[in-house]
Amino acid sequence: MTMITTLGHIFFAVCLARGPLAGPALGVENKRDVALVAVTVADAGPDYAVQGEYLSASPVVAVQVIAHGNGAFTAVILAGGLPGAGWDGKARRELKGQTNGDETTFSGESGTALLTADGLTVTSRDGKSVTCAKITRVSPTLGAKPPAGAVILFDGTNVDAWDDKGRIDTIEGENLLARGAKTKANFTSYQLHLEFRTPFMPQAKGQSRGNSGVYIHHTYEFQLLDTFGLVPEPGHAGSLYTLAPPRVNACLPPLTWQTYDIDFSGPQFDAEGKKVKNARATVILNGITVQNDLEIPHGTGANRKRAESPVGGSLWLQDHQDPVYFRNVWLVPKP
Repeated sequence: MTMITTLGHIFFAVCLARGPLAGPALGVENKRDVALVAVTVADAGPDYAVQGEYLSASPVVAVQVIAHGNGAFTAVILAGGLPGAGWDGKARRELKGQTNGDETTFSGESGTALLTADGLTVTSRDGKSVTCAKITRVSPTLGAKPPAGAVILFDGTNVDAWDDKGRIDTIEGENLLARGAKTKANFTSYQLHLEFRTPFMPQAKGQSRGNSGVYIHHTYEFQLLDTFGLVPEPGHAGSLYTLAPPRVNACLPPLTWQTYDIDFSGPQFDAEGKKVKNARATVILNGITVQNDLEIPHGTGANRKRAESPVGGSLWLQDHQDPVYFRNVWLVPKP
């Protein structure tokens, strides 16, 4: 059974949040004019404790709270469950919120919400209320072990598989691979697993919010970005950058370990070197299929006109200056 079909039968593990992760404060990286760039929960500040996912049991109502810095938030209310876990992809309401003391109050055309120590209570315009508890979702492939025959690219011990930009940073006692690394070897078709964590940058917007990318053949980019809670676009996490938005926004909040599982088949060429088949990919973000057997006609973004190759290319973890980190990176070559 392939990695993709196996993942198709695995669902998110959902559990009640138990507070911030333990670990020493390791400082905050400064970037351009962004006020806060936190790489650990200890450095993230009080807004991080508010941001996240909330869920009620009956009726099922889900809320994704996005932080914007200085106590400002957006609450995205989804009927039926969270993206990839019950939500129908249609009904979506937004409320604007602000923290004052121990409470965060939200309001908008569709109703109000109040976050206290007892939970997040959402009240519709007709006066009906439901209280949601904060939860933590965990990708079903987090910590996946490489099978026999896998090429281990990073297991926390060394960066031997990467070029001279490969760098290990130790954060919260764990050795992590920093962005910017490129594999020394070329690969053509394979099943890739990697785990990544975006920083908490609440005041950043768009492509400045935890930006990196998984570049296959150094040509095709699957975007890495903190787009938690947003409507999917071609530049969001899970997209084939600029070409195909994710089918569903499967992002978890920043500073959460997330997973990419990518089944990639390189383009095929005839004896004269003419391309006869486009590359294809199935992409699973945090256990949710965001690209299903997607045909890839050419390179992405600035690499749109880059020559495609029958011998493949390197795997590159793009460096956009944001402190995005990786771990447990391996691939299984395909015939």
